[in-house]
Amino acid sequence: MKPTDDKELEVLIRRQIELVGEDPQRDGLKRTPSRVAEAMRFFTRGYKQDPKRVLNDALFEATSDEMVIVKDVDFYSLCEHHMLPFFGKCHVAYLPANKVVGLSKIPRLVEIYARRLQIQERMTQEIASTLMELTKADGVGVVIEAQHLCMMMRGVEKQNSYATTSAMLGRFRDDARTRAEFLDLILHKRNSS
Repeated sequence: MKPTDDKELEVLIRRQIELVGEDPQRDGLKRTPSRVAEAMRFFTRGYKQDPKRVLNDALFEATSDEMVIVKDVDFYSLCEHHMLPFFGKCHVAYLPANKVVGLSKIPRLVEIYARRLQIQERMTQEIASTLMELTKADGVGVVIEAQHLCMMMRGVEKQNSYATTSAMLGRFRDDARTRAEFLDLILHKRNSS
């Protein structure tokens, strides 16, 4: 965001405070517009990040054809319908063809797409499609489990509900055994010892 955008966002937030019946000059609210503007920049920083650039810097030649899984990747996002948070875990697997990606890049890919105004379904697909396209993998599977504050705080007010979405590409879509192996492995919990 440009400095002028920051100021414009602060003006809008100050007006929102007025419209809900509060005084933006009240001691506890004086700095709220700038704090909210700063938070929004942080929550939506994924728009300024290029997933191709992040992954292309960490693609390595490899002969591995075994499944690679990074699971329990914590994420936080904002739903595009109410701009309320949704959060949870993302599980990502791929079957390398000729290239592997540095393991730390998978959580970074999740973060890039999570830090945008999102819906869980699209985010799941974007992560899978990007990983498939850039690694030229034989298959990619992504499962996201999330809680949505728009369902917990308003609307149906169901505090214990989770939404689960999946995207299965390549062999994960075409081969039931590959898909079942992935789903079975993400269910196993790590040993705590």
